[in-house]
Amino acid sequence: MHWFNLLKANVRKEYIELKRYLPNTLAMLFTFYFVFLGMFLGIQVIGDPSSQDVNTQYAIVNYIFWFLAFTVINNIGWEVINEGMRGTLEQLSMSPMGIWKIMTTRLFATTVLNFIIVIILLFLSMITTGQWLNIDVLTILPILLLTLVSMFGIGLFIAGISIILKQVQAFLQILQFILMGLTFVPLSVAPFLAYFPFVKGVDLVRNVMINGVTLNEISMGDFVILGINAIVYFAVGLAIFLYCEKVAMRKGLLAHY
Repeated sequence: MHWFNLLKANVRKEYIELKRYLPNTLAMLFTFYFVFLGMFLGIQVIGDPSSQDVNTQYAIVNYIFWFLAFTVINNIGWEVINEGMRGTLEQLSMSPMGIWKIMTTRLFATTVLNFIIVIILLFLSMITTGQWLNIDVLTILPILLLTLVSMFGIGLFIAGISIILKQVQAFLQILQFILMGLTFVPLSVAPFLAYFPFVKGVDLVRNVMINGVTLNEISMGDFVILGINAIVYFAVGLAIFLYCEKVAMRKGLLAHY
């Protein structure tokens, strides 16, 4: 019940901020949409005409997952920075639930709300290009859930270092290009990336949405890699966050920015 109340409070908080700062929310939506338009026009102008359709489909999936990874992983770092600047970070540490539980539920709340934006961007992209992907919810959902768990782990890692270092804006800006590389590079080119966070999940969803792969056609080995990936990265991310929180409390870094 405590977890549910905490989640409900964070969903409400994130919704109010998105609504109250609506111009900023719309600017974010249109910015990412215009980024996709640039990619699409590039494919149309300089791409091989015989493979334009496939390249466009790949661009849609990769760009959607880049946006999802960017919002899930980067946002929690900005949340910690903002809490520190507002002087409310120490108050969160005094909560009976603790910072890590608050940040984990906030991660989930942010993901739920941003997923609505992801769906809007996905359909805008398909309408713009005329390329309609295979949206097999029953196949995509379990893959997506495991993929998000590994993203949460990386998000907690970013939140942890943000508590100690405070100023990590430049790192977060660099991170968005790293995330772009992880989402855009196919596993057929670099198979070792399957053991990086969320890359295997992106590759599987890409096969479902572009090649029409069904749940029965995905091997158990792929799900094992996804599951291990999710557990390991979430556990490591949470452990690093808890360690950084203890260091920050010991050095008194929560009380000031």
